[in-house]
Amino acid sequence: MAKRMLLGAALLAMVAATPAQAQYWSRSWMAAPLVNRAPPEKHPDLNDRTVRQVVRLSSGGQRIRIRLSNEMSVNPLLVGSVHVALAGENGAIVPGSDHVVTFNQAQGATIPARAPLLSDPIDLAVKPLTRISISIHLPQGAADATVHSYSAATTWTAPGDQTGAETLTSPTVIGPRLVISAVEVDNAKRGTAIVTLGDSITDGVRATPDSNRRWPDLLAERLQKAGRKSVGVANAGISANRLLSEADGYNALARFDSDVLAVPGVTHVVILEGVNDLGGAARDKRPMLTPQTVIGAYRQMIARAHDRNIKVILATILPYKGAGYWSAEGDAVRIAVNDWIRTTKEADGFVDLAKAVADPADPSRMAKPYDVGDALHPNDEGFRVMADAFDLRLFK
Repeated sequence: MAKRMLLGAALLAMVAATPAQAQYWSRSWMAAPLVNRAPPEKHPDLNDRTVRQVVRLSSGGQRIRIRLSNEMSVNPLLVGSVHVALAGENGAIVPGSDHVVTFNQAQGATIPARAPLLSDPIDLAVKPLTRISISIHLPQGAADATVHSYSAATTWTAPGDQTGAETLTSPTVIGPRLVISAVEVDNAKRGTAIVTLGDSITDGVRATPDSNRRWPDLLAERLQKAGRKSVGVANAGISANRLLSEADGYNALARFDSDVLAVPGVTHVVILEGVNDLGGAARDKRPMLTPQTVIGAYRQMIARAHDRNIKVILATILPYKGAGYWSAEGDAVRIAVNDWIRTTKEADGFVDLAKAVADPADPSRMAKPYDVGDALHPNDEGFRVMADAFDLRLFK
């Protein structure tokens, strides 16, 4: 009996002496998973090819892990070699920074249909706003790969397994994000992740490609300049997304659990949704939503977020007069909803993005210096003005 007690005490001492690794994961980069809606003949040939993608992190950490997604596929996905490195120019990797990525302590994996896959922790220390390159070899291709349709960034594919190559040989440029959906960072102290839930305006449609000029990117830069080193911004924008009906991606209420509540380290969500619901109703000659219907959708998300102690910041819906699906009836709903956003105490704060980009002479229209030209999407300067409109004290 005494020997057993001594052995137990020795084992406890060994465990106590073993340094514990931090497990405070928080999301630093994100692309919401989507079905590839392009016709099959326009899907890229991925058979025995390497896919290389560059992402810019928002917050830094001592280690990272990568989340791959097969969530929108009905078939298992065979993943071969995966590498991650610091990113140079035009898809090249910084010499000496390459790391092999493993899954359950093995290289390569099969991701089940409808499932994500987290990598093992990778001992790659990254500073805030670091660009990393993720290279994935797909031995059998991916006929129905999970994508993120709009990326504002270049993706390359190249023949064979070139995951460890500093520069790809015979690369081909394609548009969407493929298979990757998130990068998370690990630190000794808990970090903060702000999820930005929205449509194309949040997704960064019409931002200068490969420039990280989306408003969530610029908000991340402001937070870092303010010394908020542990605060990350995870962009959950989906072009053409809606609050209550289907367009591209599940509606906001349907994806709220997966794209917001389940995000590691999430403490805040910024919601900028609704213009596609209003514009789509006018364009398709469907009954216009009432302000109460739109507000009801916001209230659902507020309640679900508060159940998880996540703070909700509402953003006023941007003006869109002059856009192809604008209507006076829809604009009246937008104005009523924005008035509620500015005065409600149900959320934890608001940001007046509509006012930030509006034409002072006609507040239903976006000011020309911020308009990319379609009266709906901001240009790079419009995205900057939007990011500057945030009071950073909202994220304490």
